[in-house]
Amino acid sequence: MTQNTLKSLSSFEDGTGGKTFSRLDESNDLIFYGTDRFVRHLDDLALETVVKVVGTLVVEDDPAILDLMAGWDSHIPETLRPLKVVGLGLNENELKGNKIFSDYVIHDLNRFPRLPFPDNTFDVVLNTVSVDYMTKPVHVFKDVGRVLKPGGLFLVIFSNRMFPEKAVEIWRSSNEEERILLVEDFFKEAGHFEKTTLFISKGKPRPEHDKYACRGIPSDPVYALYAEKKGGDPRRKARPSITLTYGSRLTEEELEERKKRIKATLMCPHCGEKLKKWAVPDNPFEVTWDNEFMYICFNDHCPYYVRGWDHMSKEGNRGVSYRLMYNPEKDVCMPIPVPSPRALRESIVE
Repeated sequence: MTQNTLKSLSSFEDGTGGKTFSRLDESNDLIFYGTDRFVRHLDDLALETVVKVVGTLVVEDDPAILDLMAGWDSHIPETLRPLKVVGLGLNENELKGNKIFSDYVIHDLNRFPRLPFPDNTFDVVLNTVSVDYMTKPVHVFKDVGRVLKPGGLFLVIFSNRMFPEKAVEIWRSSNEEERILLVEDFFKEAGHFEKTTLFISKGKPRPEHDKYACRGIPSDPVYALYAEKKGGDPRRKARPSITLTYGSRLTEEELEERKKRIKATLMCPHCGEKLKKWAVPDNPFEVTWDNEFMYICFNDHCPYYVRGWDHMSKEGNRGVSYRLMYNPEKDVCMPIPVPSPRALRESIVE
């Protein structure tokens, strides 16, 4: 974040943080969240991703897990066999309905950021799509560090959806990249944690049965920031990297054979969709091409485009993917970067 933001986070500790963590609705959270909301806050594909992230990163045998700001579903995969799972939240009916909980606690973190648990109690603390509602996030992150065992995992997952009336001002006014940096700052200022690791899943097609699928809106993005509490056993193996697959991969031979036929077929070698004729702008992305037209795959389900979001993120270019572009003059395929599903479509001519 900026120097001003860092100053705001630090000054928040002594109550001089201004409106940084203010909300549009400052009414009692117990009343607001007292309304039952047995709904899913992400689409099905994004929720599947959350489950895979949790299942990949929680490697402890018989872990004790705390679900922070919990609801009726903790997104813990059935393959895990936790010793116990404790839910901490504000809606008793939702917490009672969570089948995985061994126990639950009604507790308002925004009023009382100290967690009602002894030191070194949990192997894992989860916080899923609710960090944006914390009005005292640095306090909470510090206390998570207290209740975690050394080497324990704190996993914070968020997306781009929220109840805006209860999200804090700095979250509402930040873009998605800035929110990543903001949560990284929470970890840093808490002081208990090793270096954070970031996982991003975005740009994937929304499930066909989803009510927004027909609008071309992609699946909800999933951002996961996580770190271990300092003091863990250095001999323990590192937590595995999160790897998600999308679509079937062609062999190099199959891909090259399809590329050889593209001049005649004008079909994407990765997904088989017809390429669209695209008028070359005068100077796109500071690149000049001699020919007047290119052909681009605009299929949002194309594995080349969908996997591009993950690939570019790992290369340090977050928020960008690429589509396949065919140059008919030179008979070659190349990637063309896109920052969103709608990018470049204004120049489609057929």
